[in-house]
Amino acid sequence: MKSIVLSSVVTALLVFSGCSSKEPVVDTDSNKTAVEEVVAQEVATVETETVTAENSMVNSSASNSNLSMSDIEGQLSSVYFAFDKFDLDSDTQSKISTAAELSKSSASNYNVKLEGNCDEWGSDEYNFALGLKRADAVKKALVAEGIDSSRISMVSYGESNPTCSDKTSECYAKNRRVDFKLLP
Repeated sequence: MKSIVLSSVVTALLVFSGCSSKEPVVDTDSNKTAVEEVVAQEVATVETETVTAENSMVNSSASNSNLSMSDIEGQLSSVYFAFDKFDLDSDTQSKISTAAELSKSSASNYNVKLEGNCDEWGSDEYNFALGLKRADAVKKALVAEGIDSSRISMVSYGESNPTCSDKTSECYAKNRRVDFKLLP
C-alpha cells in the first residue's frame, strides 16, 4: 500500500512539474555558415562527364551484335520443373547451357533476370518461396557455366504470373517455370 501511494506521489510530481518554459536559443548565424560551407564543398567536388556515342553502352551493345534485346530474349527458352520440385534434369541443363552461351556472346552487355513461377497449388507464401528456389537453381547452373553472378538477378512471382489458366495438368506444367529476361 505504501509503495502504491509513494509511486503515485512521485508520478504526480513529475506530471505537474512539467518541462521548463524557457525557450532554447539557437545561434542561426554560425549554423548557417557551417551548412553553407559543407554544401559549397560538396558542389565543388562534383564533376561533369560527357558520354560520347562510342562510349555509350547502348551503342556498344548494338555494335557487338545485330540482334536486339527482344530478339535475344526470343532465343532464350523457359526452363520447366516437375510438380513441387526445383531440381534440374538433363533437359533443363541443356536449355541453361544454351542460355549461358547466348549470355556470353550476343547478350554479353545485358544483365539477366530470372523469373521463378509456380502453378496454383499451394499457399501464396509457399509458391513464392518455391519460385525463388527454382530461380536460384537456374542461377547456380548459369554461374557454373561461367556467367558472372553479379549479372544475374532473381525474382519470384509465385502463382501470380501464369501463362495458362486452364484447369488441366498440361496447363499447370506450363506454369512451373523460370523465364529469362534481359535487362540493359
